[in-house]
Amino acid sequence: FLFLLITRLCHFQLVESMSNAEKFIEAAEGFPTGALPDHQMYEHPLVKRYATKEMSFVWSPAKKFSTWRKLWSALATAEQELGLEITDEQLEEMRSHLFDIDFEYAAEKESEFRHDVMGHVHAFGKAAPAAMPIIHLGATSCYVGDNTDLIQIRDALILIKRKLVKTLSILKKFALEHKDLPTLGYTHYQPAQLTTVGKRCTLWMQDLVLDLERVTREIDELPMRGVKGTTGTQASFLELFNGDHDKVKALNKRICELMGFEKSIPVSGQTYTRKIDFNVLSLLSGIAQSAYKMCGDIRLLANLKEVEEPFAKTQIGSSAMAYKRNPMRSERVCSLARYVMSLPNAAANTHANQWFERTLDDSAVRRIYLPEGFLAVDVVLNLLSNIADGLHVWPNVVHAHVMAELPFMATENIIMACVKAGGDRQELHESIRVHSMAAGAVVKGEGKPNDLIERIANDPIFAAIHDQLDTMINPSFFVGRSPEQVDEFIADEIDPILNDNADLLNIEDVDGVNV
Repeated sequence: FLFLLITRLCHFQLVESMSNAEKFIEAAEGFPTGALPDHQMYEHPLVKRYATKEMSFVWSPAKKFSTWRKLWSALATAEQELGLEITDEQLEEMRSHLFDIDFEYAAEKESEFRHDVMGHVHAFGKAAPAAMPIIHLGATSCYVGDNTDLIQIRDALILIKRKLVKTLSILKKFALEHKDLPTLGYTHYQPAQLTTVGKRCTLWMQDLVLDLERVTREIDELPMRGVKGTTGTQASFLELFNGDHDKVKALNKRICELMGFEKSIPVSGQTYTRKIDFNVLSLLSGIAQSAYKMCGDIRLLANLKEVEEPFAKTQIGSSAMAYKRNPMRSERVCSLARYVMSLPNAAANTHANQWFERTLDDSAVRRIYLPEGFLAVDVVLNLLSNIADGLHVWPNVVHAHVMAELPFMATENIIMACVKAGGDRQELHESIRVHSMAAGAVVKGEGKPNDLIERIANDPIFAAIHDQLDTMINPSFFVGRSPEQVDEFIADEIDPILNDNADLLNIEDVDGVNV
């Protein structure tokens, strides 16, 4: 006891003699074994922080492995229909245990066999013992693995389509509301001819329409792998049906029907061609590109204080600068979109490196980029809808920026009007040049407003149009067919899409944007 007391006293004296910096270093060194036990595992931010419940479910273990059981049940059902000795009792037992998966037992068996599919075969067999002898009959692992991937891709694309349609519906309202509001157009991010706020919105929408067309086509044309056997020759099924080629073809067709596909891929090796994965991720990359373009524009417009994304009443823009209204949602879209745009390269390498009928180096990376591509795009589309639904336009700021540049743009019309009134085109052009240079010097050198119109109003050479100047610099005269183009685009392109997909617009999203 005395030794312990002396030891503690010495430690106390040592600590007391330490500086605060030394005390910090001692306290911060290492990590206590028992601290924060529920938070010591990495959590994927796509799932934990951003992803919706709907898309997370599509790629969840529950969805994946219950689909494996559905595929085994569909296989046995079709095999029985075509004459194999499979009883109704076995099929009923399989149907009764599609969703009660013992994941612990499956993991135990996977550890024993070093094979995930066989782990789940045995877990299914434990739940449906009468069916155990015929589960996975004639199939290879890719029968459940690849077909499930394609089912998940199909279901995920359907969800993406719904959210694209919703985003277009929201942007339609914004485009129509602001179709007549003149704004500076930009080329090279330098002021150019006027457009309107609504017309610019249709540029974002057009990109999304092209994406929607690709998504719809992919959903319609996506094949199932079907039953192909270990190297794609269907040899095991030909053996099961005693060399009857018609029954093997009928089996393949019937399973596609039972699983909701109209066709299977015509030929395959052990897997369906990984070109399909590349095509799908390219499609997702296209949506990400469109979203990045739209939100990039919004970020630039926010800097100009012309357009701002929604900003909650209690939202904090910066922990240091309390006045900030950062476009954080648009920035998040761009961040996630940038990641999605990188994924097709991985899929291209996977496809290119599949030797002969199949190599397993596709497996690990596909478990990552297929779910993550869809999870990220789903978040992006949720954010786009949220941003579009709350976009705020500041018309006075927009008008001020227009009027700072419009005098220069109006000079050609002023010259033409004066020539029509009998003026000399060359003399007028020179006067405009001189006044423009002087006005530009005032704006850039002195930081004052553009006074070009005032200079023209005070120059007798332009006397013929002095009483028309206010009318000649009306911004609405410089937007071309922008308002009409918005109306035509909505009527010809958007309304047919919304009418054809009215049922999708009636489906409520499960999740909103929380961060």
